[in-house]
Amino acid sequence: MDMKKRIHLELRNRTPSDVKELVLDNCRSNDGKIEGLTEDFKELEFLSTINVGLTSVANLPKLNKLKKLELSDNRISGGLEVLAEKCPNLTHLNLSGNKIKDLSTIEPLKKLESLKSLDLFNCEVTNLNDYRENVFKLLPQLTYLDGYDKEDKEAPDSDAEAYVGLDDDDDEDDEVEEEEGDEDAAPEDEDEEGEDEDEEEGEEEEEEDISGEVNIAYRCTTLHKPNMGNFVNA
Repeated sequence: MDMKKRIHLELRNRTPSDVKELVLDNCRSNDGKIEGLTEDFKELEFLSTINVGLTSVANLPKLNKLKKLELSDNRISGGLEVLAEKCPNLTHLNLSGNKIKDLSTIEPLKKLESLKSLDLFNCEVTNLNDYRENVFKLLPQLTYLDGYDKEDKEAPDSDAEAYVGLDDDDDEDDEVEEEEGDEDAAPEDEDEEGEDEDEEEGEEEEEEDISGEVNIAYRCTTLHKPNMGNFVNA
């Protein structure tokens, strides 16, 4: 599926201005460029284009609110200077698995003043001597490189943090559903208790009937029992 068609499907009858997240992973980009994405996606905060065959981000539209950009597993080897112009408020950038070989390729990222997290896993640049130290010097605004800060402390799960509010809402909805379910179940419990009581009363009545029958039978037997003493005396 090509990128234009994928974008159309992802819209799901929404207008581009309603979209805050757009995931285009594993679709096909013709000529290695971004297609079908326009400045109409003015509210877009998260864009993922993993493994779509990109060689360039030159066609990226102006997205002022974009915070997170996933470009991993593509064939990008340069041209990153457009990011500062097109996505000035970018905070997270993932370039893992691209063809970035030297520090000069990522030097234009210095203009991304809000950039806090950069991933370059599986790029040749990571094989350079003092790679981490030099990247932090080149991009002083960075807090995390490849998931770790300067002191090798692991970054928190930024995705989880970003959607904490959504998770909380889901939990609240679940709690409401559970409470409603408990209220609905209550009458059933009462009915079950009532049935149990009716069954117990029925059993008691049966016991009384049985005991009554036994007493009647006993009395009848006693009344009609022959007096053996009279036969002996005779």
